[in-house]
Amino acid sequence: MLQARVKLIVTGDDFGYCPRRNQGIVECFLAGAVSNVSLLVNGSAAPDAAQLARRHNIPIGLHANLSEGSPVCKALKKNSSLLNKDGFFHGKMGFRTVLAKGLLKMSEVKQELTAQVDLFRELTGHVPHHMDGHQHVHVLPEVRCVFAQVLEEYGIQYTRVPIEPGLHSCAWIEPPLMDFYLGVERDSLDTVDVFTKHGIRWADIYIGLSTMGKNMSVSNIQSAIDTAVVASATKENSLMTQFSPQQQQSRTVTVELMVHPGYPTIPPVGGCGEGPDDFSQSWERLHELQTLMNPELQSYYKTRNIQLCAFKDL
Repeated sequence: MLQARVKLIVTGDDFGYCPRRNQGIVECFLAGAVSNVSLLVNGSAAPDAAQLARRHNIPIGLHANLSEGSPVCKALKKNSSLLNKDGFFHGKMGFRTVLAKGLLKMSEVKQELTAQVDLFRELTGHVPHHMDGHQHVHVLPEVRCVFAQVLEEYGIQYTRVPIEPGLHSCAWIEPPLMDFYLGVERDSLDTVDVFTKHGIRWADIYIGLSTMGKNMSVSNIQSAIDTAVVASATKENSLMTQFSPQQQQSRTVTVELMVHPGYPTIPPVGGCGEGPDDFSQSWERLHELQTLMNPELQSYYKTRNIQLCAFKDL
């Protein structure tokens, strides 16, 4: 079996959601448990998050949000196809329902994504190092095309494509959640050609669905990484035999591990304009934080010679 160097990007999502989320993510970064963060610019603590990223030199990208809370584009805060009757985004499943009915205006999707990139730049002083989608909205039909256009226009090279190796055999994932994840996988497979056409890149391997919230454990993360890297090496083995042994040894596999660490949000503080959701208030965020900071996991990275890095380092 050919050996490969592994570069692991551990991305803390939802930076800016609330002060307690920010605190947890920064603690993880300083402990070497998170190497990259994704900012919600419509999060109630986004300015604080941007300041913390500057202070601690945390690599930061944009977690584009079209499904939770309020838009940042002033022109879309009223009478927009992106909003429900209460004046907020449609929600994780609501967004998908409205999109499937053909009721979302893609011109407004582009307007909001552009406004979020501009606000990110205003908050951080630079264009995002990477840009992905909150609740995986960026791989949905039609949205994926607009998303790719925005990335190309701003010169944002990296995104996330949530196709997780071994997902189908994760028996611990409850059926309703697995149905959602398999839908995300189908959408992602249909997105690959679109992103490729626009010159957008992503990590070789994505992990994060099977290890989310209560399903995260040191052994699950280890197993997911090991399985994915072995599968990747096996797939490329025949292709690499045409190269010299030196070239074969120098092969690098990039892995993105999506995580959601933080201290539980305490209402009414937090959220993206309409208060915090259930997941943000649950013990699962703290569980992720504690798992990621477990010395056993850090030891595993060292033993496997896994190098933590950020998208900007690739």
